[in-house]
Amino acid sequence: MIARELIPLPAYAEEVAQGLITYPKSLPCKLFYDSRGSALFEEITRLPEYYPTRTELEILRDRADEMALAIGPGVTVVELGAGTAAKTCTLLQGLARRQMRVRYFPVDISPAALSEARERVQQQCPQVSVRPVVVDFSNGFGFLRDIPGRKLVAYLGSSIGNFDPCSAVDMLTQIKDELTPDDALLLGTDLVKPKSILVPAYDDSQGVTAQFNKNILYRLNRELGANFDPDLFRHIAQWNSQQSRMEIYLESTQDQAADISVLNLQVQFAEGERIHTENSYKYTMRMVQSLLKKSGYELSQTWFDKQKWFGLHLANVQQSM
Repeated sequence: MIARELIPLPAYAEEVAQGLITYPKSLPCKLFYDSRGSALFEEITRLPEYYPTRTELEILRDRADEMALAIGPGVTVVELGAGTAAKTCTLLQGLARRQMRVRYFPVDISPAALSEARERVQQQCPQVSVRPVVVDFSNGFGFLRDIPGRKLVAYLGSSIGNFDPCSAVDMLTQIKDELTPDDALLLGTDLVKPKSILVPAYDDSQGVTAQFNKNILYRLNRELGANFDPDLFRHIAQWNSQQSRMEIYLESTQDQAADISVLNLQVQFAEGERIHTENSYKYTMRMVQSLLKKSGYELSQTWFDKQKWFGLHLANVQQSM
């Protein structure tokens, strides 16, 4: 008898199983970003309702030189969750005007996005050397130690908002522990604003965000042998003012069951039952200051867009006592 070779499970398989057998059900938001998901997110960033990308880009375009002066010369930029680096060239160009050569390490879980990031930066910023790093942050930030020189760790796009407050502190602390006192953090945060602006940003009129959300189910079908019918789930986006966050769900439109063959798991859904797929916390400046202090940073400077919908915060690593 010929032994069958066992195919290793994807690294996220245990998280999926655990999330779907607990109540309420959940799936990790990192599953959004396969090649199709990354392309859909790029489309989302161009939608009229989705303000974060254009407001952050406004800050970078208007204040890049000021940021470069505050950051100082001789810095290597390490961007966490870089995606396709659609906004980052503006910052890199500002830094390049102050130093002969800029090294840029875009870091992301999606190889497809990083390939596009490399191409974009090489075309728009020829004076910048690009070295992509494919990493799942759940494995830690030890890779930062392998990047020599003084570092600016950029975490843009309000991605920190995907973490609950305790997890956000834990993540930023882990990053800080891999840095030296000469390094710095540039953190993007989406700020609290009216519900009438927030909800459409996560539930657009063209339904692109709904496709992005449902893409998780398509990915499970493809990679874990599941048989979800995405048409039997509804995209839900709601504002939770008490928790200061947007909450994203997939809601079952009927009683149903889905099999995940690779996990030998059947998941039952009642009509109206939801899978939680993402949070997006919205910050006040008081929340930002608390987050940075608890994580071991000292806020140095903040830049806003004209409407103060978004903030970019430069923070230094606190000196050990």
